[in-house]
Amino acid sequence: MKRLLTIIFAILISLALIDINPVLAVNLSNGAKIFSVQCAGCHPNGGNIVRRGQNLRLRNLRRHKLDSVETLAYLIANGKNNMSGFKDRLSTLEIQELSAYVLERAEKGWR
Repeated sequence: MKRLLTIIFAILISLALIDINPVLAVNLSNGAKIFSVQCAGCHPNGGNIVRRGQNLRLRNLRRHKLDSVETLAYLIANGKNNMSGFKDRLSTLEIQELSAYVLERAEKGWR
């Protein structure tokens, strides 16, 4: 019995230390609002009116290794090529919310 309790305790401690999904901590509805104001002009429905091949579809994000909240946040903050960075216009939290929203929409095919 003592050994069983030790194992259960160890499992509970391990679970408490694991960050299961940091994306859940951000507000996706705020990310959607930010996207509609800051991004939808160039990226309607995950597309790209400036550079057609550089869309926000999951396949394209994976090809460019932008399929995580962290990599998207870096791109949004710093920009690349024709896309300017947003770190001067959005807070770190807003960039995280926007990144999580974009990734969530990409995973759902922008439906």
